[in-house]
Amino acid sequence: MMDPAERKMRFVYAIRSKGVTDARVLGALEKIDRGAFVRGIFAERAYEDMPLPIACGQTISQPSVVGLMTQALEVSPRDKVLEVGTGSGYQAAVLSLLARRVYTVERHRRLVREARAVFEALDLVNITAVTADGSHGLPDQAPFDRILLTAAAEDPPSPLLAQLRIGGIMVLPVGQSDTVQSLIRVRRTEDGLDYEELRPVRFVPLIEGLGQE
Repeated sequence: MMDPAERKMRFVYAIRSKGVTDARVLGALEKIDRGAFVRGIFAERAYEDMPLPIACGQTISQPSVVGLMTQALEVSPRDKVLEVGTGSGYQAAVLSLLARRVYTVERHRRLVREARAVFEALDLVNITAVTADGSHGLPDQAPFDRILLTAAAEDPPSPLLAQLRIGGIMVLPVGQSDTVQSLIRVRRTEDGLDYEELRPVRFVPLIEGLGQE
């Protein structure tokens, strides 16, 4: 068995080697224990840089992708962030150490329940997890400084773009199939929207409506 300190060092090294260089993001990834978000037979693989299956047919993203997406979002300590696709809650937990407030939306009630329990256990008090159709965002809480999607849409959903404040940033995977997707960053300026393609990725599709469980 590898001792926890060495395991953590290897974990951070693997993430850094994939291009995550922002010191605040690396610090958050080091602090949040990914093992708390992985259950059952995959728990022993929680510290490997790979996606893993979770309940409701979803996955927990690989840590380096969480790091790259978080880095691309350029979160500052005063920001209010919306995450669409809570999943295991791991990404929201990382964001919570960087932002003032994190709202995370998930269509599967079971995932929201399980994520809330982990947030509570880790004493992460600035996260609000909501069961809702994430493709509509959270109009009641808009506008947001940052928006992150952890599911792939064919195009950036217009309701979400409308909830991004001027000067805000949205990061999301875009693609028509689960084989060809690009991670893109959208900046909202006074004059409109600036799009920037970052890297190829693979995510589950963004689905409208609520899940069965």
